[in-house]
Amino acid sequence: MNQDHDTLLRPRASDTQKSKQAQKSGFGLPIELQAQACKRVAQFSLLMTVLVAIVFISSRPVWQDFTAACSIFVVRCMQLTLLGLSLALFLAARSMRFRHSTILNLGLIYEVVFCLVVGVGYNYFTASAYGIFAAMTLATLVIAVYPMIVPSPPGRTLLAAVLAAAMAPLGVWVVSILGVTKVHFADYLGVTIYPAICVVLAVFGSRIIYGLNRDVAQARDLGSYHLERLLGRGGMGEVWHASHRLLARPAAVKLVRRDGVGSQSPDNGMRMSDRFEREAQVTASLQSPHTVALYDFGRSDEGAFYYIMELLDGLDLESLVARYGPVSPARAVYVARQVCLSLAEAHDAGLVHRDIKPANLLLCHYGRDFDFVKVLDFGMVALQAQSEAESRKLTMDGITAGTPAYMPPEIAEGKPVDGRADLYALGCVLFWLLTGRTVFEGDTPMATVLAHLKDPPPPPSTVTEIEVPIALDRLVLRCLEKDPAQRPQNADALLAELDDLALSPAWSSSRARQWWETHRPKTPVQTDVESS
Repeated sequence: MNQDHDTLLRPRASDTQKSKQAQKSGFGLPIELQAQACKRVAQFSLLMTVLVAIVFISSRPVWQDFTAACSIFVVRCMQLTLLGLSLALFLAARSMRFRHSTILNLGLIYEVVFCLVVGVGYNYFTASAYGIFAAMTLATLVIAVYPMIVPSPPGRTLLAAVLAAAMAPLGVWVVSILGVTKVHFADYLGVTIYPAICVVLAVFGSRIIYGLNRDVAQARDLGSYHLERLLGRGGMGEVWHASHRLLARPAAVKLVRRDGVGSQSPDNGMRMSDRFEREAQVTASLQSPHTVALYDFGRSDEGAFYYIMELLDGLDLESLVARYGPVSPARAVYVARQVCLSLAEAHDAGLVHRDIKPANLLLCHYGRDFDFVKVLDFGMVALQAQSEAESRKLTMDGITAGTPAYMPPEIAEGKPVDGRADLYALGCVLFWLLTGRTVFEGDTPMATVLAHLKDPPPPPSTVTEIEVPIALDRLVLRCLEKDPAQRPQNADALLAELDDLALSPAWSSSRARQWWETHRPKTPVQTDVESS
């Protein structure tokens, strides 16, 4: 039993070998690109089947004498052979019984055999009927077009194209052996020129197209994960839906492309690199279920940074309110409690998030739980009591740490920060949930920051049609105090005050389930890209 259990836990060596063989024998392309190439093989062979069938049906042979009858017989055999070859390749490409790499190899063999049949049959016909050899045939078109429709590695393309082109002079040689007509060196040269030109076109064209496919394939693979579809884009970042090659586990990949950082100075590029590495380390060190889980971190061959995170099914709070309007006070408290649980662990570790905002708080369906909050994007994290000048070393010149609409006054002033800065931002988030607007709406980002420094915030109840309890109104305003000493002193204290509100009717798991059954997003969403 132990052996069986151990076998289940370990990836089988055969699985790994099959994965490597798929890349090797599959023309160096991932499975989905191999599948697309096989579809093009089927389409090309079907087209050739139709063309040959049309020629076969539309031709009107005239049996003048025995020589003409022999040449017509050869042409008919050639046409039927090409028809059978094309139809067989089409059926094989459409069948589920063959591996993709087998179909692609059969396509190259088809190219050579097709040209062989045409080279012998058509040259026999033209030599016996007219005493000449055709410089261009349908085989010439196949040599030029097939490698561009179904690109292969340059070596295979060159080998198949050269062999296919050699079938034309081989056909002339067969005709000379049969004594149909006298063959001269010029005849060999005449039937070789155009196929040789097509070989050059095929190799260069296939090299370009195959290279593009390889670039796309490499760009879509990061470590053991394969990028499948784009979930969101913002600023310098993208978030992709990804899957592990061996494990049945989907993931979200936050990708910061090199061109997004390339516009910055070398020093800022280094700071950006430090920031993303720091975010990965910080996120991985936190274990709260309300903090997004990090699976992996690294840099691609193209220089792009990436994190591989758990894939979450839900909506960020910014999208939630923008799409469905303000939420009930009970639901706002339900959300804020979970944010406090994540922040409490971070603060205990001496970390300050510094960019708490609706876009970085994801409300999701998580297992059997609904309205489960995940805190995203620890890229702006700072040590408690770290000065703005020190933390600025990990940000870029000209970019203020944090988001103006949710920026605590102490960050705007460059003062040392601690966990109470995150509680101020959480107060701004509560204001957004209850009212559908930000606390201060300045005409410019700087005007908004100045308002956080000087202007008193309005009570949420005065700017929303939702009935906000007085106790919640006061708690939000306490979180929005300019002086950190006047706010709740830590996340645990704020959590206790939220619990003391005892709002009725309370937001419950059953109410959350009902809401999600009505408004559930159709696809997983991961939206922590704007601050990237």
